[in-house]
Amino acid sequence: MERKAEVTRKTKETDISVILNLDGCGKSNIKTGIGFFDHMLEGFAKHGFFDLSVTVDGDLQVDGHHSVEDAGIVLGTALKKALGDKSGIKRYGSCILPMDDALALCAVDLCGRPYFVFECNFTAEKVGGLDTELVREFFYALSYSAEMNLHIKMISGINNHHMIEAIFKAFSKALDEAVGKDARITDVLSTKGSL
Repeated sequence: MERKAEVTRKTKETDISVILNLDGCGKSNIKTGIGFFDHMLEGFAKHGFFDLSVTVDGDLQVDGHHSVEDAGIVLGTALKKALGDKSGIKRYGSCILPMDDALALCAVDLCGRPYFVFECNFTAEKVGGLDTELVREFFYALSYSAEMNLHIKMISGINNHHMIEAIFKAFSKALDEAVGKDARITDVLSTKGSL
C-alpha cells in the first residue's frame, strides 16, 4: 500500500500544494519563491528518501513568514495523511548529524500528540532569502499539524547556513527512521493500541 498524500491549502496569504511519498527515492520538485528554503526542502527529500513536490504562491511582498509557516502546516498535514493508522511503523527516530562546524540533534515521536522543542541560536538574521527565525516557525507548524513530538537542538555551530542545513537533514534522517516499517510490529507500537 502506497504511503502517499496530496494536500492543498489556500488562504488570502498563501496558495500551497504538497505531494509527499514516504516510500520514495528522494526526488523533489520545490518552488516556494525563497531559494534557500527550496534548497532545504530538497535536502530534506533527498536525505530522507521522500519524494516531495512543494509549490508555494505566497505574499513575499510582505515577507517570507506566511509562506514558510504555511508550508510547514501543509507538509505536516500531508505527513499525517500519508501515515494513515501508522500500523507497522517504528514510531521513533533520532539523528545526530554533522555538517562541518555544525552538529544538530533531532528526535521524533509520531505519537499523535504535538509537542515541540527548539534549541538553536542563530547569529544572522537571514541566510539567502530566508529569515533564520522562520526555521523555528516552519518546524513548529509542521510538528503540530502532523501531531508529532519533535525535539531539535543545535549542539554546536558557527556558520548559520551549515546550522540550518544540519537541522533539515537531521530531521529528514530521524523522520525516515520513524516512518520505517518493522516486521515485528503487527499493529501500532503503543500499549494504548492506537497512535
